[in-house]
Amino acid sequence: MIIYILSNILIMLYNIYSPLEQFEVSSLISLDLPIFGQFHISLTNLGLYTIITIFLAIAFHAVAFNNHKLVPSRWSLALEACFASVHGLAKSQLGAKNERYFPFIYALFFFLLFANLNGNIPYGFTITTSVIVCLGLSTMILTGVTILGLSIHKLHFFSFFLPAGTPLALVPILAPIELISYLARALSLGVRLLANMAAGHSLMKILGGFLFTLFTSSFLVSILTIIPFTVFVAIVVLEFAVSFLQAYVFCILTSSYLKDAIDLH
Repeated sequence: MIIYILSNILIMLYNIYSPLEQFEVSSLISLDLPIFGQFHISLTNLGLYTIITIFLAIAFHAVAFNNHKLVPSRWSLALEACFASVHGLAKSQLGAKNERYFPFIYALFFFLLFANLNGNIPYGFTITTSVIVCLGLSTMILTGVTILGLSIHKLHFFSFFLPAGTPLALVPILAPIELISYLARALSLGVRLLANMAAGHSLMKILGGFLFTLFTSSFLVSILTIIPFTVFVAIVVLEFAVSFLQAYVFCILTSSYLKDAIDLH
């Protein structure tokens, strides 16, 4: 089964002409309606895999729901482990009194997790390699965090951009720098996720195309290709681990930004 999946990955990656071609958003179904002039409706691969991601996250919780059984299933144990990890993350970052924000962090984690894992399936599409998804998420998170900070602290929130004890002469210099640093969070949060996911999939494409060429050459070369093929297998396994890690890191940083807005640290 594992060899079959890896062979499908090799074929998929070989059929992609460019490493960046796998990240292109393409229309699957489109419909033009004569409403308000010309109304265009389109379902893209990005939209389809977003729907699949949400469905998988909900389905995982439905399957893993223990229903008060004495002996939990493997799915229940996996869900409990994920819940404990994300809860520990939120509690350590936000503190016990701010656990009301935990549902948001929890939902965000599972959305990103299944979005990342979808891209590791042969012929799949990774929505977290889309600029609009990553930067859209990070921008909305920063906007929400800013609104939350303003609602809690009112005008005192702007003291966040001026370190305590700053000399008056340095205020015109430090305040713009702190503001730019704060706004850059929206860019860095999304770009970190985008770059890590896109780099791993690009590397898989390059190695997959190279290995496919070697496997389809002479018999002797095919035998020798087993050695670099083990490296490719290790990269595939690593990419699955990165899917978990990047979702976790994204939630850690989001929790940290929430903490800053709540406590102005």
